[in-house]
Amino acid sequence: MLKSWILLYVAIFSEVCGTMCLKTADGFSRLLPSAGVVSFYAVSFFCMSRAMRQIDVGVAYAIWSAVGIVSIALISAVLFGESVTMAKGIAYAMIIGGVLLLNLVAS
Repeated sequence: MLKSWILLYVAIFSEVCGTMCLKTADGFSRLLPSAGVVSFYAVSFFCMSRAMRQIDVGVAYAIWSAVGIVSIALISAVLFGESVTMAKGIAYAMIIGGVLLLNLVAS
């Protein structure tokens, strides 16, 4: 089971990297970031599919998307100077709270 959780977090990391590459790929007009998008998303989906062998799809997808959303928001604020408003902070907290609640009741 631990291997599935490790695969899930590798999938999340890869998805976040792929999304950061997507931002810099400039509509797929830049080769290296575009190759990063394809490569990182391929790794992400492969690891996600393997993780879901033992983790419920709803739980895995909720964690994958929530951690990805919050990570991308924080990284993009630092790297690209994107705003983090109070409303966005509350929304991110609600996403995290929802995933925590889902994990508490999912068994």
